[in-house]
Amino acid sequence: MEDYNKIIESLSVRFSKAKNIHILQPLTIENYYDVENTVILVHKGELRFGKDKEAVKENEILFIPGGKMVSVSYGTGTPVSLSNDDFINTKEKYFRQYNKGEDHPYYENFSYVNFSAKVFDSVNFFASLDINSFAIKGNDKLNRLVQEIIKESASNIVGNERVVKLNTDHLAVELIRYIINQGMFVEQLATNSTYFKDPRLIDIFAYIKENLGEDLSNKKLANVANVSEDYVGQYFKMLTGINPQDYIEYQRMELAVDLLRTSKKSIREIGKEIGYKDTAYFCRRFKMMFGIPAGKMRRRESLMNV
Repeated sequence: MEDYNKIIESLSVRFSKAKNIHILQPLTIENYYDVENTVILVHKGELRFGKDKEAVKENEILFIPGGKMVSVSYGTGTPVSLSNDDFINTKEKYFRQYNKGEDHPYYENFSYVNFSAKVFDSVNFFASLDINSFAIKGNDKLNRLVQEIIKESASNIVGNERVVKLNTDHLAVELIRYIINQGMFVEQLATNSTYFKDPRLIDIFAYIKENLGEDLSNKKLANVANVSEDYVGQYFKMLTGINPQDYIEYQRMELAVDLLRTSKKSIREIGKEIGYKDTAYFCRRFKMMFGIPAGKMRRRESLMNV
């Protein structure tokens, strides 16, 4: 348990956004994907997710780890089936944001919270567990936290940002507690508790984060960890389960998503900033990873911001 506490203490949790959503008509997003973790609380109606179309009903939660693609169906009845790309272009036909007190008698609805949780401000914690989406039932504490985050994020009360941050931290901890208490992915947690303490690996994580736009060849990483170039890839994969160049690409693309969401920089500028001199290659890799072009990722953020 001490090792788990060390991981939790090392977590950097960042709130992204939270909304209440009316479902205007049922739909299925066949390949839902986000780099951030998503917690969805169903208020009225139901969701279904995954290959088996597992149901998430009223007062239950669906947790989707960042970086994991999953099929999600919203609302009861016969849904329209859309790709993530198509959904982004027509989102306003299916979802409408609403505020507390604006419940509609005819619409099913849910709330969601997006957040990141990184170990040493570098590694996506839930993604590192290699876990799939899962439903959480009968957890009043998590339900209250989601609703409190949404209420505070929508308010202009003094200190609301601080309360949102504290509650998002609490949300991440409660999710980890749930995973441990349910015996889910405990082996991966135990493995992480070991490799997150390795100082050479921590140095590599930090170096990658600080130099995403620079040369991050295995030779550079070997110098950071003070191991041979031939060994560094094997060493990194042995501890993390992924080779360093794949990890670096994911970190670069995650930063690209953040820049698309928060800056007005051109796609060419963003590509260069994260280490891609060839804009066309950057765009191909981005679409391959996220299933949509970089320009549409930016448009997704501007469409109703839901």
